[in-house]
Amino acid sequence: MTAQQPLDEVPVTVATDAGMFVLWNPQRFENVVDYDTWEDELLEDLDIARHIQAGALVPLNVGGDGAFGVLVRSGTAIAQAGLTQREAAHCLVASQPYLFVSCGRALVGGIEEVSGDASDGVLEHSVPEGRYGVVVHLIDWQAEAGSQDEAGRPVPGALSDFVVLINPVQSGQGTFRSVVQTFEAPNG
Repeated sequence: MTAQQPLDEVPVTVATDAGMFVLWNPQRFENVVDYDTWEDELLEDLDIARHIQAGALVPLNVGGDGAFGVLVRSGTAIAQAGLTQREAAHCLVASQPYLFVSCGRALVGGIEEVSGDASDGVLEHSVPEGRYGVVVHLIDWQAEAGSQDEAGRPVPGALSDFVVLINPVQSGQGTFRSVVQTFEAPNG
């Protein structure tokens, strides 16, 4: 079962056993139908970087396995998507914009799920055809008072681990991040 929500905002928990989530254009991966075809397209970082540069894939590179909350929010040319006050107060780091070229929808899931179809555990998000800048934010949801139960799990209404903002490319915006590592390494 795939989750599908209105255009502007979609929260979901996604899991990976490969250490990386991605947002991808499924039309660009219609030829991925099994492990061998997946391996041909995405096994090496150079393969992944090629798809990033083409605007077909945006990495949410967590560097480890697990399940994480991801919220995808879309904006328009008139009303750009941004962080809420709560999210901004707990944002640890934001990526530089990645290019995403949409053919009408985006999928979000573990990199091992990339194909032309949405499978179980993959988020489907409507994104009108066009060119978009995608910024990934890492949120310290645990720092917000009352966000966890006694076992340390997020309570209903807790912030997501990641907030992904998708906004139409603005005139003059020409430089996009094209590396697999989503965030810059801290200095020092």
